[in-house]
Amino acid sequence: MSNIASAPHQDSPLLRAVSTAISWAQAIPYSLVAFIARVSIAGVFWRSGQTKLEGWHVSETAVALFQDEYRLPLVDPALAAHLATFAEHFFPVLLVVGLASRFAAAAVLVMTLVIQIFVYPDAWPTHGTWAACLLLILARGPGVLSADHLIARRFV
Repeated sequence: MSNIASAPHQDSPLLRAVSTAISWAQAIPYSLVAFIARVSIAGVFWRSGQTKLEGWHVSETAVALFQDEYRLPLVDPALAAHLATFAEHFFPVLLVVGLASRFAAAAVLVMTLVIQIFVYPDAWPTHGTWAACLLLILARGPGVLSADHLIARRFV
């Protein structure tokens, strides 16, 4: 079998530039990527949760939204509004801090799937982007910039 590294095209400026760009990209620390994924997806859900509040209470418009637009099967709209509002605040905090990150990512991924399947099925490009961030955290963890990492270092 021929050695690709010794092929004459290896010395081309374009190939060297591509190789250098790939090396730079591979040098990006995973923990930075994970932190950006955690904070970004947390921001999406936190902001959504904020729209459902009036002061410290779930707004009547949020309940109406679940009743008239979202129409989730098998769940009372008032209960769904309260659960979603809680989840959209609780899990983003966990994600930003990096505490129970995989659990929080799984919970938000389930919410994303519910939204995709039952509420806005045509919004798959947006939900796919959310799912990619969440699957990254589930698969690889939150990185060293997290409470999970600090806790794990203490016990491992």
